[in-house]
Amino acid sequence: MNISTAEKLSGLSCKTIRDYEVAGLIQPLRQHNGYRSYSEADIATLCFIKHAREVDFSLAQIAELLALRNNPQRASADVKTLVGEHIQRLNQKIMDLNNMKNTLESWYNLCGGNTSPQCAIIDGLDKHGHTNSRH
Repeated sequence: MNISTAEKLSGLSCKTIRDYEVAGLIQPLRQHNGYRSYSEADIATLCFIKHAREVDFSLAQIAELLALRNNPQRASADVKTLVGEHIQRLNQKIMDLNNMKNTLESWYNLCGGNTSPQCAIIDGLDKHGHTNSRH
């Protein structure tokens, strides 16, 4: 099947599919005219990649997951370890995002939001920038 059919079946754009090919995550067959030809297994792989991206796996992690997926001798412990490490990174990311949100909310709540030039948000950004530049 051609790339437009792969696009429809996988729910990924043609550009994204090509990007995954460049990244080495998928290797469609090339016809004699140079067009890519996608098999059902390629579509399944694209769907796997799409789902992995939806839970924020990086392309490098997806490459590892695909290698494990395609290895009938794999140990589920290896998959679980990879996912456990990913969960730890996600938890850190959630903490970082919550800290950012809390900082922004505090500035937002302190800002008068009126015609005065005094703005706690600008002040907070100024102070935050000065603090970070000293490190």
